[in-house]
Amino acid sequence: MRPTISWQRAICVCGISIALVACSTGPQVKTTVRFAESADAPYENILVILLAEKFDSRRYLEQEVVKNLTEMGIQAVASTSLMDSRVPVIRQTFVAMVEDIGADAVLVTQIANLQSEGTVVNMNPQATYNFRPTYYYNVWSVDLQEYREPQAVDFDHALALATQLYSVSAKDVVWAIESKSNFAQTFDAGPDYSIYVKEAKAITSHLLRDGLISR
Repeated sequence: MRPTISWQRAICVCGISIALVACSTGPQVKTTVRFAESADAPYENILVILLAEKFDSRRYLEQEVVKNLTEMGIQAVASTSLMDSRVPVIRQTFVAMVEDIGADAVLVTQIANLQSEGTVVNMNPQATYNFRPTYYYNVWSVDLQEYREPQAVDFDHALALATQLYSVSAKDVVWAIESKSNFAQTFDAGPDYSIYVKEAKAITSHLLRDGLISR
């Protein structure tokens, strides 16, 4: 059954927090839904929104989606480029953005599901080893100091992102997908930006494939 909710009312704050960083596999798009009866596609001016607690996560994914859309010849604006972390993430904020940029569609992504499994790992101890001879034949004095850090945790994440495209004129959902990724996050690895690149590519390629945008 086709949803009939307004895109303005559908934009809500997602309370789940996640840092989309770490080594990942490519997103697997499991479902695609097209609400063709209310679509006025193709769309040419899209406001891109990620609903998540961390501002940097929002900014990283939004700018990658915008980058992909721009390369396809679509005008797109990231919501985080029009605000900072102090601006409230509420409906009125995004409605004003739509009016300011004259968007004909709004692309909203949020976290649909997140499952994490942690594994405790031991840290490698560091030791200082000193030895020196004594006054006694073949007898040595030995000092050993060992420094141990607390145990750390490695995580395996299963992440599902739900993305919907809203038509501004129809005030309705015209398209939706769910993309799923598995990725690992280790205690000693720095942030891996590739998860943003892969998710953005999955979203925009399906928009193009389903005719919501055109080159």
